Amino acid sequence: MAMHVIAGSVAENVEAVRQRIAAAAERAGRDPAAVRLVAATKTFPVERIAEALRAGVTDIGENRVQEATSKQAELRGGMRWHLIGHLQTNKAGRAAALFDVVQSVDGERVARALAARRPEAMDDLEVLIEVELTGLAGHTGVVPDGLASLASVVSRMPRLRLRGVMTMAPPVSDPEAARPAFARLRRLRDEAEQRSGVALPELSMGMSDDFEVAVEEGSTLVRVGRAIFGRRDEPGRETEARSG
Repeated sequence: MAMHVIAGSVAENVEAVRQRIAAAAERAGRDPAAVRLVAATKTFPVERIAEALRAGVTDIGENRVQEATSKQAELRGGMRWHLIGHLQTNKAGRAAALFDVVQSVDGERVARALAARRPEAMDDLEVLIEVELTGLAGHTGVVPDGLASLASVVSRMPRLRLRGVMTMAPPVSDPEAARPAFARLRRLRDEAEQRSGVALPELSMGMSDDFEVAVEEGSTLVRVGRAIFGRRDEPGRETEARSG
């Protein structure tokens, strides 16, 4: 698959992204160490991912269970694997055994499937609840009014450890236009914590086009792909939205 590669090596790009994260955090009076870089690797070959790992990346985000399966067979080491794409319930069993974090829990049914299929030999599976804020047809995630109740239910499930929330911003041409969505997720998280009594420390928001704004609004996990590896030749915002 052809890709338009941005200037610089993967290592140089990782360093540039880290510097931008640090600058955004400092503008917001935050500790840059509180923001974790998740390299979104959908469609990128293992050779490029290995370069990112050598550059110090420790968190890998994949959209598809099948793609993660093949890449994990080739990549060994201490990285943490995040599922950042939509998860169908019938694939939850495989996902529960593959990933350290599932960021895209969007309902009780898929959460229960993950809890039931998490292997006993593995640590509890960390999960985030995906919140739908775009208003666009076909996009997944719990509606904002359902966040607190879902958080309450998921937090009580065995073998799962609820850590926070995730969202994607609506498609915008100016990163500043994504700020309201990120600020809204932070407010929704705060309200859900108060209503449910469940701590939700992680805010997964921000991608290659807008992660600096997301960090300024409190993001603790940014999903960055193109700014590290280059541009995918794939149509559609859905691919870009989850894959960074």
